[in-house]
Amino acid sequence: MSTTLEHPLASHLSTAVVTPPGRSVMDAQSWTVDRALDEVSASSAGGAPFLIAFGLTLFLAAVASFFIPVKIAAWVVLFQGNLALPLAFWLERVMSSGRMSPDNPFKPLSVLMAFSQIVGLPAVFLAFNLHPAYVPTALAAVGGAHFLPYAWLHRTRIYTVVGIAVSIGAFAIAMVAKRQSFPWVLFYMSLVYWVAAPWLVLHARRLTIAREAH
Repeated sequence: MSTTLEHPLASHLSTAVVTPPGRSVMDAQSWTVDRALDEVSASSAGGAPFLIAFGLTLFLAAVASFFIPVKIAAWVVLFQGNLALPLAFWLERVMSSGRMSPDNPFKPLSVLMAFSQIVGLPAVFLAFNLHPAYVPTALAAVGGAHFLPYAWLHRTRIYTVVGIAVSIGAFAIAMVAKRQSFPWVLFYMSLVYWVAAPWLVLHARRLTIAREAH
């Protein structure tokens, strides 16, 4: 059942959004929580484009690590997002169902969640200083924690599974393979991302179809 923005939580969220020029407060309050979340998922294809793009760049970094020193490979992993992000945004335009409205009350939250990994980067750089071979494991831990709130934003347990699987799985690989774990953690992360991506696309499409039916 949809919850309108008159609900205490929804009211709080609506007040956190700046009403765009030309739109009244009453226009902003016409959003329902369900409608806003539906649009978040539809406009991002459930976040699948980012899993596909980062899965690719992590896979390529894993392959490269067999031919270059581990320290250089770790730098590649740290900066592979510079290639992944443009690809992810392009895939999002291709795969999504429209763009998010400027006054969607969850837009600021989705932006903050997308950049939340930045807060965890010091831990990744600490791992680099201890030994570059453990950079992928530290990145997996940060990324896994980053995924968990998306389970609520996109209303699917897929992100819960992805977050736990990436973090715990990478840790297990590192415990077994030690400093030889570098490429295998990256391959594992890519696999998890690519397995989850089509399910997220299907989830987003179901939400889109349900929204259009109403």
